[in-house]
Amino acid sequence: MSEAGLSRGAQLWALAAAIPFLLSLALLGVAFSRQVLLAFAVGWPLLQLFGYAGALKRSGGQIDHPLVKAQVVLHWMMLVILIAIFARVL
Repeated sequence: MSEAGLSRGAQLWALAAAIPFLLSLALLGVAFSRQVLLAFAVGWPLLQLFGYAGALKRSGGQIDHPLVKAQVVLHWMMLVILIAIFARVL
């Protein structure tokens, strides 16, 4: 890793972590406007914040650490399950 920034792999994992987080914030906005799925919409971003913070703390700040990667995969699975639920409902 260079001093100029993150390695390419770490950048991809950071992007992969940011996408579900931003989508959870979008879901939070939709949930508040429609008053549906409020508990999930509030809990998911909080779960991500505490999960990523804990994983980064225990990994020594390494984004491409297996613990952080597990958090990213976990939230992508949550996103896939959410999409499957919406597809089933609609």
